Amino acid sequence: MKMNTVVIVGRPNVGKSTLVNRIIGKRVSIVEEVPGVTRDRLEYIGSWNNKNFKLIDTGGWIKSKDILAQKISSQVEVALKEADTIIMVVDGTVSITDEDDKVANLIKPLKKRVILAVNKVDNPMLESEKWEFAKLGFEDIVAISALHGHNTGDLLDEIVKDFPDSLEGGIVYEESTQSDNNAADDASLLKVAIVGQPNVGKSTLFNKLIESDRSVVHDMPGTTTDTIDTHIETELGTIVLLDTAGIRRKSRVDEDLEYYSVARALKTIELADIVFFVIDATKGVSNQDQRLAERIDFVGSPIIIVLNKWDLLDGESKPLLESDVKSKLSFLGGLQIIRTSALYGKNVNKLFPMLTETLISYRLRIPTNVLNRFLALAQSKHPPVEGKILYAVQGDINPPTFTLFTNRKLRPNYLRYIENQLKDNFDLENSPIKIRVRIR
Repeated sequence: MKMNTVVIVGRPNVGKSTLVNRIIGKRVSIVEEVPGVTRDRLEYIGSWNNKNFKLIDTGGWIKSKDILAQKISSQVEVALKEADTIIMVVDGTVSITDEDDKVANLIKPLKKRVILAVNKVDNPMLESEKWEFAKLGFEDIVAISALHGHNTGDLLDEIVKDFPDSLEGGIVYEESTQSDNNAADDASLLKVAIVGQPNVGKSTLFNKLIESDRSVVHDMPGTTTDTIDTHIETELGTIVLLDTAGIRRKSRVDEDLEYYSVARALKTIELADIVFFVIDATKGVSNQDQRLAERIDFVGSPIIIVLNKWDLLDGESKPLLESDVKSKLSFLGGLQIIRTSALYGKNVNKLFPMLTETLISYRLRIPTNVLNRFLALAQSKHPPVEGKILYAVQGDINPPTFTLFTNRKLRPNYLRYIENQLKDNFDLENSPIKIRVRIR
């Protein structure tokens, strides 16, 4: 059985994401006093009194001719159709606005259960003023302070009062066994992050891969501010696809909002098992692309280079770009490159087969006896100037990690030789590897 879905809506800047963070119990949504911070609908698992529910945070709904605002509002409307319970949030420090009326009129025809959360009521003496908002036409009204937690427990009691227990009659409800509220933190699932600079087509690629307009796409840098995660079924099983905010140089990150977006994206890279690194083919590899690739490589995640907007290049530019990529990103080792047009779907269907090949290398385990025979042969072909590898073991996969036991310290260039030999002999070109040395 599926969990009940709770959708939080309201006009911009009434405290929706602050309320989400309060309910979930940690800072999962970016909170900033700027309208339009939440642009995509974000899903989490909430729990109260042994009752689990799916919580969806949405962007601020407004009636506007602005294309981006329309896209954000369309995401809200999609979420409302999925809702079992709707939490409409209003700002209790101001009177009802025209935007509040429009949001209420959007909700009423849906004939769904609605709880009106009058937010920013920090003084309990002012709680009675919540009844002013009864003019919006909803009976269930709770005055809260999402920032300070005032009455949020009462709101949660109201939300879940008709929900079944998560373990009722022996039935385990969908997703109720997750150990973390954020699906991206589920260590049992393969996590694939889509990263790159702003406006290179990450969200377009994301939507094409999941065949749904889950992320807002607009030709304005910075559209995605949070990391969006979606479970999708593939031949590899269930994977978590992560769409991240664009990353650019720190000197270009002027606003607090973008600072937190970039920080979230970098954290996502650390969580990811594999990275789709999207580069704008019309601009080539920039210095920032190189630094970002270094960051991904340092974490140890395999990288698939996605040269997006390939269709916009002429015949002469394509070989020049490929040469540029191989030159500037040569430190990544065996480059995996795919040329796509995310907008039109060209070659997007080849990403998952390439992912499969990468996983074979990423998860490869070499038997200890085979590994040591290989190392003995490698040393006989090219003996180290100082020291000797006595034996080795593979301690881990994801990525393959090897511990070399030596009698003396080995020179860095000899360790690079061993690394290259491992990659060449065991088809590990598609995956980073880690080598550790212990002196006996």
